[in-house]
Amino acid sequence: MKVQFARINFLLETVNRFRIFSNKHERTHSDVLEGMMDFFEKYQLSPFQDFGPNLWDMEANIKRRINSMIGIIKDIEKHQTKPTTAMLELLFEHSPRKKYRQAPLLMEGQEDNPERDAFFQKIEEAIVLKREHTNLQRDLNQKKSELMALVNKVNLVKSNFGKPKLQLDMTTEEFEQLKMKLKTE
Repeated sequence: MKVQFARINFLLETVNRFRIFSNKHERTHSDVLEGMMDFFEKYQLSPFQDFGPNLWDMEANIKRRINSMIGIIKDIEKHQTKPTTAMLELLFEHSPRKKYRQAPLLMEGQEDNPERDAFFQKIEEAIVLKREHTNLQRDLNQKKSELMALVNKVNLVKSNFGKPKLQLDMTTEEFEQLKMKLKTE
C-alpha cells in the first residue's frame, strides 16, 4: 500500500522547534506527532491545560492531600474508635466475674448498689454524648459538602470594562430549592 502525505502550513518558528524535538527523539515527524496525539488522547489531557510551573508541584499537592487524609483517619481513630473501646473495657471491668461452678446471677434479687448505678449512668451519658457528637459530625460534613458544591458553581467572569465579577452557575429552580432548604433547617 502506498503511503500518502499531506501538507499543513505552520509558522516557521514552530516548524524549527518541532524538527529539533523530532531529532531529539530520533523519530520521523509523523511518528512524533502521532505519539503526541496518542499521549494526549490516552491521558485525556489538553495541550492548553495549565499544570502549574511543573508536575512536581502537582505531585506535592497530592502528597499533602494524602497526608491530610492520614491525619483525618488518625483523628477518627483517636476520638471515635478508642473511646468506644475504652467504654467497653470499663463495662467488662466492672461486671461481676463468674466463679467456678457458680449459678447464673439474677439481677432481680440484688439490692441496689449506688456505685454500680452511678457507673452505668455515666456509661449511658457517655453513649448519648457520643451519639450526639457523631450526629453533629455527620451534619457538619454534609453542610461542608453542600457548601463546596455551591462554591464549585461559582465562576469568575472577566469583564472588558471594570472589575471581574462572580457568577453563580445555577438554575432559578435550584436556587429556590436551596433557599427553601436553608429556611426549613
